[in-house]
Amino acid sequence: MSDFPKKVKINEEGPREGFQIEKTPIPTDKKIEFINALSETGLKHIQTISFVNPKRVPAWADADEVVKGQYYNPEIEYTPLWLNPKGFERALQYRDKLTLDGKIAIGASEKFLIRNQNTDFKRNLQMQEEYIALYKANGVPVKCVGVNSAFGCNFQGEIPTSRVLEAVGQAFTIAHKFGYDPQQIRLADTMAWATPDRIKHTVGAVRNKYPDKEIHLHLHDTRGMAIANAFAGLEMGVASYDSAVAGLGGCPFAGHAGAAGNICTEDLVFLCEEMGIETGIDLDKLIETAQLAEKIMGRSLPGSVMHGGTLSRFRKAAAQ
Repeated sequence: MSDFPKKVKINEEGPREGFQIEKTPIPTDKKIEFINALSETGLKHIQTISFVNPKRVPAWADADEVVKGQYYNPEIEYTPLWLNPKGFERALQYRDKLTLDGKIAIGASEKFLIRNQNTDFKRNLQMQEEYIALYKANGVPVKCVGVNSAFGCNFQGEIPTSRVLEAVGQAFTIAHKFGYDPQQIRLADTMAWATPDRIKHTVGAVRNKYPDKEIHLHLHDTRGMAIANAFAGLEMGVASYDSAVAGLGGCPFAGHAGAAGNICTEDLVFLCEEMGIETGIDLDKLIETAQLAEKIMGRSLPGSVMHGGTLSRFRKAAAQ
C-alpha cells in the first residue's frame, strides 16, 4: 500500500556537489551567478560550498570567495559541507551568513571510509564523537544522523540492512551521549547501488525500528535508477530529498569515471508536481537555472526535463 506525502522538502546540492567533480576550474563569479539564480527558484535549502582540502578537491579552493560574494535570500538556508575540524572552523567564520547544522555521519562501508576519509570503522566513530563535542561547544545543533553507502559500495560490495541499522544505532548512541536527539535519518546511495526494491526494503527496516524519525534520501543516478528510487521513496512516504539541478555532480572518490550526480532537481520536481505533491518550487525558473548550469559547464548535462520541457504548453495546445 502506497503512502505518498502531500509535500516534499528538497535540499539542493548542485553548487557543492556539481563543482567538486569538474576537472576544468569554474570561475568564482560563475559559481556565484549560479547560486544567485538558484535563490530565485523557490528552493528553501541550498548547499552551496565545501570547506575541504584544496589539494584533494581543488574545485573548492575559492570557497571563501564564493561565500563572501553571493547574494543571500533571508528565506533560504545556505549550508556548507565540511569533512574535518579544520573545515568546520572555516565554516564557523561565516555563521552569520550560512546555516550550520551538525550531523553524525557513519560509514556503512569500511573500504569506502578508508578511500574517502582515510579512516576505519573504529576511528570513524571516534571522529563523530570529536565532531559532536565541537558542535556542542560552539552551539551548533545536530538535527540528523546519516549513513553513507547505505545501499551498496563499489569496494565493499553489498551492504546488509543489518549494517545500516547498526550504523544508525551507533549514530544515535553518540548523539544521546551528548544530549542531542536528532529527528532525521539520512540514507545515502553514495555509489548508486540502490534499486526501488532495495529502497523499500531499507527504508521499511529503518522506519520499523525508528517510526518517529523523518527519513531523508540522497540518491545518485550513475545507473539511471535515481528517479525510480525517488518514486519508491515517495511510495514509502519519504518526504525529504537531496538533489542537484541539471543532474550535476558525482563523488570524486567513488571509483567509477562515469559517476553521475544526485537525482536531477527539476526531474524530481516534475515527478512530484505530476503526482500532485507540493514542492514550493517554480519549475520554469528551475529549468532556466539548469540551462544556465549547462552554459557554465560548457557541455550537455544529464537532466531530462531541462531538455524536454514540461507538459504545460502541450496541455494548453490540446485544450484549444
